[in-house]
Amino acid sequence: MSPALQKAPRGTIAVEEAVLDPAGLSWISNSAALFNPSHGQAASTQSKHGQLTEALQDIHANRLSEMDAHGVEYMLLSLTSPGPQGEPDASKALKIAKEANDWLAQQVSLNPARFGGLASVSMHNAADASAEAARAVKELGFFGIIINDYQDVGGEKEEGGGNLEGKKYYDAAEFDPFWKTVEELDVPVYLHPRYPPDRDLQLGTRYGDRKQILGAAVQFHLDLSMHVYAICSSGVFDRFPRLQVVLGHLGEGIPFNLVRADHWINKPVKKATRPCKEDYSYYFTHNISITTSGDFNTLGLKLCIDQIGVDRCLYSIDSPYDTIADAQNWWHGVDLPKDQKELVARGNAIKLFKLPLEL
Repeated sequence: MSPALQKAPRGTIAVEEAVLDPAGLSWISNSAALFNPSHGQAASTQSKHGQLTEALQDIHANRLSEMDAHGVEYMLLSLTSPGPQGEPDASKALKIAKEANDWLAQQVSLNPARFGGLASVSMHNAADASAEAARAVKELGFFGIIINDYQDVGGEKEEGGGNLEGKKYYDAAEFDPFWKTVEELDVPVYLHPRYPPDRDLQLGTRYGDRKQILGAAVQFHLDLSMHVYAICSSGVFDRFPRLQVVLGHLGEGIPFNLVRADHWINKPVKKATRPCKEDYSYYFTHNISITTSGDFNTLGLKLCIDQIGVDRCLYSIDSPYDTIADAQNWWHGVDLPKDQKELVARGNAIKLFKLPLEL
């Protein structure tokens, strides 16, 4: 049996694990300083950025060695954020997605027993997104789609005033054809956070004066949770009831707010005009799953299991931004019942993404 076809020992399945194709080195360099908390010393930034890009480009060497050492059976890989969502030019964004998908498909083919892929798409328009999603799933063998929050379209105001921020959000009716395509492909969409565009980081803007809250600690879940609430409340899941969406970082904080969100959307002033048929909690128990990526919080995971059900909770690491060792060391100490721990560790991912692994 060739190494690519050998089964790994039974272990965890991690579903939000970042990579970077060689062509992505140019666009990710624009965000290099954001990954350095000091935001100041150029040499330090360059050094840290170099280490990060090296880790993002590694799949078959140190990453696989760490997986073996710590008991990770399988990873779903995806292009690191912001990917195509950070490119305001539609043709360039589509090129980023296609190049990354072709590269990742080739990398996965070298060891499909240990790796699978989530496809990147440009969300400038539903037609391009649908076409690339279909190509990636049907021709390249990807198990789902990854989208990094809103699509940057460059700050141009659209006719009718629908795009004052230069961002496209996917609760808009124009994206219904994309959601329909994904529903027909029967694969999940992973909604992932992103850093704001440069224009949002200037002094006098929302984040420009508050750079300390940028990134994974605060800004990521604030921005993405708003988008998710919008998708749920707009009726997207009513129109496409088989659509499945995955959120990392214990659901970007939303499971902790579901009771209050449901309470207020049912107030008479809201219920009379709300576009959605169901409460937020309904969609989190029928259409949305969450993962542990980068949020190794046992009490938080238990709350999510209580709020949305164990079948909606998946294990993830968020490598290389968090280490495989840290995630696995935490996971080994999580005191869930054996059957629940097995579902979160691997069973739910196999079922949701239809992975070619044994339950």
